[in-house]
Amino acid sequence: MLRRLSLLWVLAALLPLAAAAQAPAEGTDYVVIADGQRWQPEPGTIEVVEIFAYPCGHCDRFQPMLAAWARTAGDDVRVHYLPAAYDPGNAYARAYFALEALGRVVELHPRLFDAIHREGSLPARGASRAEVASFLAGEGLDAARVAAAMDAPATDEKMNAAREFAMRSGLQGTPTLIINGKYRVQGRSLGDSLRIAEGLIAMERAVPR
Repeated sequence: MLRRLSLLWVLAALLPLAAAAQAPAEGTDYVVIADGQRWQPEPGTIEVVEIFAYPCGHCDRFQPMLAAWARTAGDDVRVHYLPAAYDPGNAYARAYFALEALGRVVELHPRLFDAIHREGSLPARGASRAEVASFLAGEGLDAARVAAAMDAPATDEKMNAAREFAMRSGLQGTPTLIINGKYRVQGRSLGDSLRIAEGLIAMERAVPR
């Protein structure tokens, strides 16, 4: 009897591991994007794009999880953040692209989440470009350079491209992960999204190049 119970306990312990090892299921875990295209094609790499919004509470919780995951995802994986830029005037989306242009994403991308969700130094909705530029100036950037980058033609182009990418991907909410421009992850939780992403990355690694 004890031996039988021990066996049952072992099987119960292995079930979650077996589930985690299962390949992602199309239609349940992910959707195939028709005519999908990568955001920033780079030969020999697998692209993971997170479409996010700074005011989004789920995106705020996901940010440190994704950053930690990215550090162990593999040398062939490239993680890109992409603001949901449906409104061409969205100050937060423009601020992200300004940070890219100024080479300050790594340290200041998390700070924008902090300012909105923990400090209240930036509003969750309706933030102006001047407000965001002023905040970033307080983080050590030159306000004039931030404002110029937010208003630059290159940022206009990225805003348009980001909107097209989101629409082509069938974005339904944030945060959403897109793998190699081909798959839209449908996780039931933030952790589940990363599990599915890992499975899709494994699938892409198995594709002959």
